[in-house]
Amino acid sequence: MAKTVKTIGVLTSGGDAPGMNAAIRSVVRAGIAKGMKVKGIMRGYAGLLQEEIVDMKSTSVSDIVNRGGTILYTARCTEFTTTEGQRQGAEICKKHGIDGIVVIGGDGSFRGAGKLSAFGVNTIGVPGTIDLDIACTDYTIGFDTAVNTAMEAIDKVRDTSTSHERCSIIEVMGRHAGYIALWCGIANGAEDILLPENYDGNEQQLIDRIIENRKRGKKHYIIINAEGIGHSSSMARRIEAATGIETRATILGHMQRGGTPTCKDRVYASIMGAKAVQLLDEGKSNRVVAYKQGDYVDFDIQEALAMTKDIPADQYEISKLLTR
Repeated sequence: MAKTVKTIGVLTSGGDAPGMNAAIRSVVRAGIAKGMKVKGIMRGYAGLLQEEIVDMKSTSVSDIVNRGGTILYTARCTEFTTTEGQRQGAEICKKHGIDGIVVIGGDGSFRGAGKLSAFGVNTIGVPGTIDLDIACTDYTIGFDTAVNTAMEAIDKVRDTSTSHERCSIIEVMGRHAGYIALWCGIANGAEDILLPENYDGNEQQLIDRIIENRKRGKKHYIIINAEGIGHSSSMARRIEAATGIETRATILGHMQRGGTPTCKDRVYASIMGAKAVQLLDEGKSNRVVAYKQGDYVDFDIQEALAMTKDIPADQYEISKLLTR
């Protein structure tokens, strides 16, 4: 029987994440191993609409498994949120002989993948985001590297904060999801963790805890603040004015997106990329590869997008217990 999918494309979309290159490498080499042609689509859906499409060989992905970022580059594309843009994307795929695509990205990227699938292009999503905020999966490419990068930076800030007996507010990424903040708060032994999912905006309560801890003999105070709450610099000024304790804000920013991927991000991303190719080889479409309870599985894209995810209540309670 002839293969349903003979030529596949691969693109990265949305925010970059360490480990995306490992996934790209896996898709290219797994596809070639199955006798498929593989094409790289540059700059996500924007590049698809501009027909920035290149042939990929096994050597095209040599020496990239250890590199952060994405060799295919990434961009956001408002045009692809429209029905006309999606239809045009599917037509461009057919023009270039692409009958299957692997989309590496987050929820927004998967919505686009679902639309391509509806227009007749077999499409598989692979979760790539440092925020760990895709509900269908326990792991997303880039989170492990990002959280380790943040943890190491916070350790360094703690050293100087301790030396100067300061309060330090350290802002980590996570606009809508507080997983990086929660994990760093526990791993770095922070005194307070402010999460978008849980913070009630009661800054006076935060100030009272700082004062009480100083009375108990605590010489420094670390607050991990998620990007979704933000305002770290103005918060630092208010805390210093209210407590008399020198308070500094450090915003880690996009350093969390870059850097050499951890072993976990390289291995998991490689397996997910190969699983995506396997699904295409089986003629499947409109699926998301996921890691759930120790197994690599796949979900219907619409089913995956309908799932919700929140900070585990027990982990948050443990984090509060450990700050006392």
